[in-house]
Amino acid sequence: MTDARPSFRKGSKAALFLELAQPDEQGFSRKVYVKDFIGEYAVLRLGNGGDWCRDDGPLGKTYNIERHKTGNAIDYVQLHGYKKNPIAKPIPSKIRDEIIQGHCVVLCTSKVEVDHKDGRRDDPRLADASRVTLEDFQPLSKAANAAKRQHCKACRASDRRFDARRLGFSKGHVRGDEVYRGSCVGCYWHDPYFFCQEIGKGTN
Repeated sequence: MTDARPSFRKGSKAALFLELAQPDEQGFSRKVYVKDFIGEYAVLRLGNGGDWCRDDGPLGKTYNIERHKTGNAIDYVQLHGYKKNPIAKPIPSKIRDEIIQGHCVVLCTSKVEVDHKDGRRDDPRLADASRVTLEDFQPLSKAANAAKRQHCKACRASDRRFDARRLGFSKGHVRGDEVYRGSCVGCYWHDPYFFCQEIGKGTN
């Protein structure tokens, strides 16, 4: 999870889109349809290439953007988490010591390994010791961690995220969908505890 929401110049197209999209703290938004670009948001109407929502623009350098098309025309834009860049990430000793005192979040066993929740381990924030938090890691048993590595490897090869319905859950993902667009958030293996909490909300 990122530690602060990015800001854009007030009145800019990026800022206006974020007003409409209302991304959550993890950078995921609803689908914003082009029909919603009316009134003060009319400046967002899409021309060739989608100008303000291109990957090389200010918004695209911050978020993973899906530009969904029907035919040749974009019909909605959706954000799928924050952009990341590959970088090495050591685990601070204080965090390691605390994590290994816990129980596996999948099997509830006491002998655990320290797992980076981000299966691709490519968030540059985690290389900064002053910004790393306990929430970036989780305790997993050796067996659960091995299973996660296998599924993350498959995701890296295919850009298709693990579908939790294979484990009997009612939904495959609780943020985003089956396509990997730059964020692991919402995948079962990213945070099984969070995943189960979110699934549970739908049964109340």
